[in-house]
Order: sequence, then structure tokens, then C-alpha cells
Amino acid sequence: MSAAVKRMEKAEGEALLQITGAVKTFAPRPSLATLLARLSGRPQPSVRAVDGVTLSILRGEIVALVGESGSGKSTLARIAAGLLPLTAGARQLGSAQATREDAARARAKARNRLRAQMIFQDPLAALNARMRVIDILTEAPLVHGLIKPAQKRAAALEMIDRVGLAEGVLARFPHQLSGGQRARIGIARALAVGPELLVCDEATAALDVSIQAQILNLFLDLKEKLGLTYLFISHDLAVVRSLADRVLIMYLGRIVEEAPCEELFAAPNHPYTRGLLAQALTLDVKKRVFSAVKGEMPSPFAPPSGCHFHPRCPAAMARCKLEDPVLKPVGPARLSACHLNDPT
Repeated sequence: MSAAVKRMEKAEGEALLQITGAVKTFAPRPSLATLLARLSGRPQPSVRAVDGVTLSILRGEIVALVGESGSGKSTLARIAAGLLPLTAGARQLGSAQATREDAARARAKARNRLRAQMIFQDPLAALNARMRVIDILTEAPLVHGLIKPAQKRAAALEMIDRVGLAEGVLARFPHQLSGGQRARIGIARALAVGPELLVCDEATAALDVSIQAQILNLFLDLKEKLGLTYLFISHDLAVVRSLADRVLIMYLGRIVEEAPCEELFAAPNHPYTRGLLAQALTLDVKKRVFSAVKGEMPSPFAPPSGCHFHPRCPAAMARCKLEDPVLKPVGPARLSACHLNDPT
């Protein structure tokens, strides 16, 4: 048994990542138009991509984040990885906390930030087209003093062996690799600085089905060997069900349901979750009629009042238009934000 796995078992139940009341607002970039609007007193358009999200990820856990495009998943993923600063709230990775007030101090702790790394959806766009694979893999370890220049090739060989690639890829540029090879290089680059948390933003979405299976198996193998923890974002509910320990459902910047994976698929609580599962593909596609979530997601520039999902919810009540539902327990290890759970 590896030392990493022993550490993971010893730390079972310990939170590796904690995000509390996270808010991320995007405002328009300063320009003459925004300056004139401000001087005239007109309200400035802004998007609250993440709206008061609180989550915790335990060491060794695989947590899936699910929701439609535009729900804020990628923004939350970048917050979890430490790539985006918070507008409000707090993010704590291990024992190191970063808030809006101490952002400068958090930036100085670069070594701690290496503990969370991100794997992006498009591996070709995420890799520097002008760098060979050996330089892509060793750039961060060299910058952070994890290896010496003389150890560059040996370190690169170890990295590609870890993800199942041969030595010949080291001299190639990203465009000379297949999609599966680029995905593996992206994983190897993330692992090069010894992270504890991998944030995977649709990391298999751009791959063929057979290659997806190989990459998912690689993720599981690395979890066992290195004691990794994952935040996994995916639209593929079949992948989520086979991979995740716990699932978070996100809608328009808010977490609306959280539950252990099998329990969520067996008995979804929130109407939005039920809608997502109802339109998921299954093997008996010829025998069923798919029921998509009706309507379109509202504009994040002008989200609905009360429950953000109420314009599309088949069970919406008058209360849903006025009051924000609170994410609260609806069972053991289960949370849901829906007024239907309140006693009548």
C-alpha cells in the first residue's frame, strides 16, 4: 500500500476543501461606456455567477457537480481550484484559508496553491502550442523549485509513465498528439506539482466514448495510487453515477440539491434534479419518452426572484416567486433547497 493511500485512510472524514458562502460577481470591464453609465446613475449590469454556495469535499472523495450550461459550474470549479478570487465568502484548502480580505497574503503562499490543480475540458486549448511536451510537463515543477534542471527529463519520463504514455511523446508538440494523448498530458501536467485535489471541468467531454472510458479508469487508478480527491464536473449522468461518491446539483449559481450518488439517482428530491434525471439517456431509449426540463434557463443578468427555478418548475407555488428556499437537510447526508419540503 502506498504512503499516499495510507495518508488518505488516516485522514478519512477530514475536509480537504471547504467553501463557505461563495459569491462571484462579474462586472463589465472599465470603458468609456461604463464610465458614462456610472456618471449618469444608470445601474451597471453584472452577473452573479456563483450565489452563496457552501460545500465541503472530504479527503479521498469524488464529488460530482452537475447542472445545465450556464449554471455556474465552471466558475465554481475555478474558485475551488484557486484560479478565481472570491467576491465574497471564503475558501479553505486544508488549513490555509483565503478570503477577500487576505487575498494578497494568499497569493504569497504559492506552494499551498499547488495542492489544487485543474484539468480543463479542451486539452488542446489548455496546452501551450509552442512548447514540446517535455517542457509543458516540467515548467511548473522547475518554476516552483520542485525539481532541478538536471532532473527535467527523468521527471518528465516519470510523469508520462504515470498516465500510460511512451517516451516518444516528450519531443512532440500538442498538435502532433491524439485527443486521448492530449488528455493524458493535461492530467500529467496537473499531477506534476503533487496536488491533493484535482478539479476536472468536463475533462472527458471532448473525447470518443472508448477514450473516455480509458481516462475515467485512469482517474480511478490515480486516486488509489496517489490518494487524490476529485471535484468532477460533467453533463454525462452515466459517468457521474459510475464515478462519484456524492453529487451536487447546481442551478443558476446556487446548489439546489446534495446527496450521496446512489441515493440521488434512486430518489431525487428537487424538481430540477428530477427533470435532469428524466431526460438522461439509458439503454432502453426505444421504450421511453424523454421528458426534458421545460423552458430555458433565465438570463443571469436578471435572475428570477425567490427560487430561481420557479419559472420552469411544474410544482411552483406563489411562495416560490417570493422566498428563496434554504438548502437544508431532507434526510441523512442529504440537502435540498425546495419549499415543497416544508410542512404545509
